[in-house]
Amino acid sequence: MSDTVLLCYCTCPDAASAQKLAEALVGEHLAACVNRIPAVASTYRWKGEVVTDSEELLLIKTTAERFPALKERLVALHPYELPELIAVPVAEGHRPYLDWVRDPG
Repeated sequence: MSDTVLLCYCTCPDAASAQKLAEALVGEHLAACVNRIPAVASTYRWKGEVVTDSEELLLIKTTAERFPALKERLVALHPYELPELIAVPVAEGHRPYLDWVRDPG
């Protein structure tokens, strides 16, 4: 069992889809917390074109152990054809907070 805390990044096209994902991931105990950051400007190449869109950024706190199930659920619920999901291990942090992410109760 891995108790490594992960910070995951995911963008969503709008507030409604971001809220739906956040509630599902926390409600199903796949994430301890999801922060929503509105009005992120994203510029990227998609199908040969350069595109700029306004999106919501999700900052998802979970563990390496829960990540596979989180990824499966996020991909199933996400409206994008190719959803962004990037997980970064947390090297340091406030120990009581990291313990809470591991077991939010």
